[in-house]
Amino acid sequence: MDQPNNPLQGATLQHIVESLADFYGWDTLGRMVPIRCFTHDPSVSSSLKFLRKTPWAREKVEALYVETWRRARGL
Repeated sequence: MDQPNNPLQGATLQHIVESLADFYGWDTLGRMVPIRCFTHDPSVSSSLKFLRKTPWAREKVEALYVETWRRARGL
């Protein structure tokens, strides 16, 4: 089912992490979602490994992505 207003539709976890890191920077991202993979020697690969194993952290990151996407589009 196509969901044009769902920002997670078709977005991979890698795309989400890279987009947030590009938009906010690692320092700000680490303050917004205080998890070690964002605050200590952050990288996309270490973040992906952690987020794939940790559902609660992934939910926080996805929620931030949705909120950021909606604000950027004025929704």
